[in-house]
Amino acid sequence: MISFKQLPIEAKAAVAAGVVFFSMMLSRSYLAEKLDFRTRRWLLRLQMALFANTLMLMGSLHVWRSTVTTFTRSSAASSFCFMLWKIAVFMFLALAHSSFFTLLFLVAEEPYFFSLTAYTCLGAYIILIFFLFTLGSVEQAYKFLAGRGAKASTGNKNRTALKPVLAVLLTVVLTVVGLLNASQPPTVNSVEIPVHKLPSAMNNLKVVLLSDIHLGPTVGKTKLAMIVRMVKALKPDITVIVGDLSDAEAKIIRPAVEPLGELDSPLGTYFVTGNHEYYTSDVSNWFELLKSFNIQPLHNENVKIVSPKSTSDWFCLAGVDDIEADVLRYSGHGMDLKKALRGCSSEHAIVLLAHQPIAAKWALQERPDINLILSGHTHGGQIFPLNAGAYLLNPFFVGLYQVGQNTFVYVSPGTMYYGIPMRLGSRAEITEIILRSP
Repeated sequence: MISFKQLPIEAKAAVAAGVVFFSMMLSRSYLAEKLDFRTRRWLLRLQMALFANTLMLMGSLHVWRSTVTTFTRSSAASSFCFMLWKIAVFMFLALAHSSFFTLLFLVAEEPYFFSLTAYTCLGAYIILIFFLFTLGSVEQAYKFLAGRGAKASTGNKNRTALKPVLAVLLTVVLTVVGLLNASQPPTVNSVEIPVHKLPSAMNNLKVVLLSDIHLGPTVGKTKLAMIVRMVKALKPDITVIVGDLSDAEAKIIRPAVEPLGELDSPLGTYFVTGNHEYYTSDVSNWFELLKSFNIQPLHNENVKIVSPKSTSDWFCLAGVDDIEADVLRYSGHGMDLKKALRGCSSEHAIVLLAHQPIAAKWALQERPDINLILSGHTHGGQIFPLNAGAYLLNPFFVGLYQVGQNTFVYVSPGTMYYGIPMRLGSRAEITEIILRSP
């Protein structure tokens, strides 16, 4: 029987990741009631950071072997430039690993340079792992097809060296492109959506949809103020924020949130939780802070949006808690559609705010009379190659979907980004939704 010491280091990292994951499940199930709220909050976030790092360790070992160890037997291995290269790769990996801990220790009104650098390295790390894996797979396929003849093995060393060089070059190019794309202001996307049973007096009602702003280590007050200015310029009747507003505790990041107080939509500004609100474990304080800015959280509840032209014309705007609250066993929270739609009958139009597209799917299975669901969460994949995973894991990925004859789902690609200040294959968006009466 093989002992733990005899296992390869990648296997040890996998075991460590499993141990951390088990401890997360254990603390959620058995320690939730025994620990005070603040301790539980810090424990959860620390466990998540450790879990991510133990998983990344396997990839980091592969990066080091591909970009450093591969060249140790070459003539350049003893050169000063190679020593600098080894230091650069080590620092790159160290920064990528440290990014998750900035959520715990480096959150302020504006992002720290260290946090921006660390998360940029994390984004580049994801891209580099993808290309190393892809090029490695192509190399193995070539060897299989070419056979093991002398002719095929002649240029083997050159191909082995070419793989990491090409992967690094592609990573650098895409990282720069991603950084430039994410640094641009969100695009304003105007969408017209017919809403069954919307009163004719409310035709052309304008709703501005925000999602996934992720105030925290890499998004601060300056970017939020820019978003608020853009929203105000659109002059919406209603503004809705469908989750993942922040990755930090309300008290810590309060100064960065102040621009939200300038939102002045005449029919109100509304908010529902996303999964990251529950990762911070500070939902109650966030609700109080948002209320102080005249933003109403919809905590499995609804409001009547009444037409300014006629009090008899209205539709039901409802919001549900994010489904992650159930997974985390967050007391007093969890998706409760029946409670959220209490009093919302099919005689009036129903618009639902639900952060995750999977929640939108579940809601329609239970209440197919919902006319419009506004979601976020996917970020449109945010960066390549994560786009494919986000597409496969969500029933609705990004943009407008029609479900049945009288129901639509719109999924925002996000108004900012999560952590990594990059976007590849997606664009940040402020959505201007024009509701049309049939």
